[in-house]
Amino acid sequence: MSKGKLQKFAEMETFSNVFQYPYGVISKIPFDMKGHWREQYFHNDNPVILELGCGKGEYTVGLARLYPNINFIGIDIKGARIYTGAKQALDENLSNVAFLRTNIEIIDRFFGKDEVQEIWLTFSDPQMKNVHKRLTSTFFLTRYRHFLIDGGIIHLKTDSNFLFTYTAIW
Repeated sequence: MSKGKLQKFAEMETFSNVFQYPYGVISKIPFDMKGHWREQYFHNDNPVILELGCGKGEYTVGLARLYPNINFIGIDIKGARIYTGAKQALDENLSNVAFLRTNIEIIDRFFGKDEVQEIWLTFSDPQMKNVHKRLTSTFFLTRYRHFLIDGGIIHLKTDSNFLFTYTAIW
């Protein structure tokens, strides 16, 4: 385990901008904000944009800084990664950014119909050996349809020719 990881996990439990629901927890705890992120967390009617596989959250925080009238949620399973962006957002008093620690496979459990306007996929792992883990596979696109508005945008930033070609075919 990396240095300070347990300390980061403990500190992150106190962060008001982090919601943690890995696989084992989700079946035991309902997510009451599904469909209500704007009212219950952000307290505004601004659009909601997700960054899936946000890693340390630098992109999520950067977008939140640039667009204060848009709500951003960074999503990743790795808590030690999310810590960096979540702490930075708190230190900068950015009220338009949150982080969700969960498996993207169950993302549709956290967002209601027409709740999300855009999705960012920034340098996702191309998952060359497992098509079902690619964030642009039909497995995931089907889930995104549950909460992405009609005409919503999915942005893909990648340096993988493999992932770009795979996604462009769709």
